[in-house]
Amino acid sequence: MYSLLLINWAFYIHEDWLNAQHTLRNGGTLLDWTGAFGTSLDEAAWFGLLFLWELETFALPERAWTRFLQWLFLAVRGVCYVFLAHTVFAWATGFIDLERLEPLPGVDSLCSVADQGISYTYNLEYTLIGAENCGALSADDEFFLVDNSAVTDRAGLEVERRSAWFDLQDAVTWLLIMFTIEIGIWLQERDITGGALMLATQGGKVLYAVLFVDAAYWAWMGHWLYAWDQLLWIGGFWAIEFNMKLWRDAIEAEARDQEPETGEWDRIHADNE
Repeated sequence: MYSLLLINWAFYIHEDWLNAQHTLRNGGTLLDWTGAFGTSLDEAAWFGLLFLWELETFALPERAWTRFLQWLFLAVRGVCYVFLAHTVFAWATGFIDLERLEPLPGVDSLCSVADQGISYTYNLEYTLIGAENCGALSADDEFFLVDNSAVTDRAGLEVERRSAWFDLQDAVTWLLIMFTIEIGIWLQERDITGGALMLATQGGKVLYAVLFVDAAYWAWMGHWLYAWDQLLWIGGFWAIEFNMKLWRDAIEAEARDQEPETGEWDRIHADNE
């Protein structure tokens, strides 16, 4: 599962790089560049957390937990959280910008911006606009600048807005699931396997249904890599969830072994009297 995710990450880096050739051809701010590679950075952060969780919930024995290792894990977590927060910020900024877009003044045909280093985009695919293809790309008479060097028409803008919304809510959903796992790890490190807080973390599993809907959306839009990647990440998280279940079972089994039998309780009570 993790090997397949790493292969997908390489595809994402390649795709982000190709798209940046269109969206950042005329340069951009630091946020523009990090936003263009937002998916690649986001996946890197998730790999960091997944690696930590695998160590915490399965690979490392309890005796291996030194103070140095605890601080190291905390530092790595902090870096991953920064990248994940950046992703949500970048997606939210992009979504708000798309909602505020107005038609480009004086542009009623793609041929008026041909051979100027500007690309036409539809459904996250980019085509450099030239005199030879400008008339065939879109027959619309209103166009919108969705990036500093990419434009789309009204139909393309609706697709951009819808996909941006799916990106944003998907990122937030993953974060909510992350919090339930982190809380579960925090509880189980203290040998707590029940209670309202643990129940809430278990209830968070319903959020996976939202992720399956997101995967179906990307498949419907023809982005099979995105749908496949979503399913792989769900599988990766379920591996961690399974590790945590085995961990809970071990904690509960150990607790049962330490409890005296019913007859033993009666004997102890009688001795005390």
